[in-house]
Amino acid sequence: MEFKDYYAVLGVSESASPEDIKKAYRKLARKYHPDVSKEENASDRFKEVGEAYEVLKDPEKRAEYDQLRKYGASGDGSFQPPPGWESASGFGGGGYTDADARHFSEFFEEIFGGGRRAGGFSGTGFGGDGFRQSMRMRGEDVHARLSLFLEEAFNGCEKQVSFTVHDTDDHGRMVPRQKTLKVKIPAGVREGQNIRLKGQGAPGIGGGEPGDLFIEVELAPHPHFSIEGRDILVNVPVAPWEAALGATITVPTVSGKVNLKVPKGSSSGRKLRLKGKGLPGKHPGDQIVTLQVAMPEQHSDEAEKLYEQLAEAEKNFNPRSKLHV
Repeated sequence: MEFKDYYAVLGVSESASPEDIKKAYRKLARKYHPDVSKEENASDRFKEVGEAYEVLKDPEKRAEYDQLRKYGASGDGSFQPPPGWESASGFGGGGYTDADARHFSEFFEEIFGGGRRAGGFSGTGFGGDGFRQSMRMRGEDVHARLSLFLEEAFNGCEKQVSFTVHDTDDHGRMVPRQKTLKVKIPAGVREGQNIRLKGQGAPGIGGGEPGDLFIEVELAPHPHFSIEGRDILVNVPVAPWEAALGATITVPTVSGKVNLKVPKGSSSGRKLRLKGKGLPGKHPGDQIVTLQVAMPEQHSDEAEKLYEQLAEAEKNFNPRSKLHV
């Protein structure tokens, strides 16, 4: 009996994660799918790939296989299970027929019980009619990026998205095809958010359902605003007298200008919150306004005299006291 190295069949390492194993299987199954592949012995390779995946995707069967794999193959490439071997997860039971046997290797039959569960192979469907059903493959998911201005993300919009899918031509060959959709972007989408459009990915094979389209949102830099979660951040300059005496000032938001009360005695770096003025959503964000005290580039003689009077009146104030100087 020839030893089957299922890891080598899928091109993965012994330490491969379930996700890596699944990814390798999907890639190879698509490559050797009899409906589209022009590879030599594609049908046999398709069955071999499916058999390997059936074992390695199941933690219990994979653990058993890993134990057997330690014995390896003999010098002539043959393999014999150790004495007394019996698969704990074997398929033994009803439903196994001569027709089914054509779709399993001798190695698989010997190691995993020479049969299958009454309900058939779980997931892969390599026996009898199940094998023919496995010819249907779901289309690949497609990922695309979409750049938006902050105003578009805030208000929602309709955008045109172009992306490439792989489809079969009249000769059964896989070819790239450009696809364009008009997509409705909901108000309040965030940087890095994925919008899923079911069934808009690559077409399925053999009547399989199409994959999905995932659009990842990225936001273009804004000259005034930045984003933190659902909160919108903005720096707003204030005059020294506005900070010292308090004032009501006009500040920008994405949805328009609003009035903001600056408390008396504010300093640079003070943060004020505009509730609900962030990105829309079930729980809308806020707009965080950071005050920055701005000085005039030039002062009049009168203003300088006033500063001198202020310095004298506040001579006990040391703005660097926290620095111990």
